[in-house]
Amino acid sequence: MAENKQNNRDNENSERDQYFKDRAGTDDARFHVVPHDEEGWAVKIEGEDDPDYTTDSKSEAVKEAKRMAEEAGTMAIIHDEDGKIEEQINYQEN
Repeated sequence: MAENKQNNRDNENSERDQYFKDRAGTDDARFHVVPHDEEGWAVKIEGEDDPDYTTDSKSEAVKEAKRMAEEAGTMAIIHDEDGKIEEQINYQEN
């Protein structure tokens, strides 16, 4: 049983990684606010390894991610300290 759970998790991770790779460098790439280093925060574009913006303040990172997402017409996705999604702000046109 435990092996099946691990295989499912591995499949979910590889599917998620592929999803982000497919979005990387496209207009659909979203901006994520994530914990960075010891006490900082970063704005990362989906599919990119390096952060696009870093700061010591989560509120500054959120503000920048919202600005970037609005300008790009995509989404800002805010994560908590554990990396879980806390909030999603959609700037996509319907």
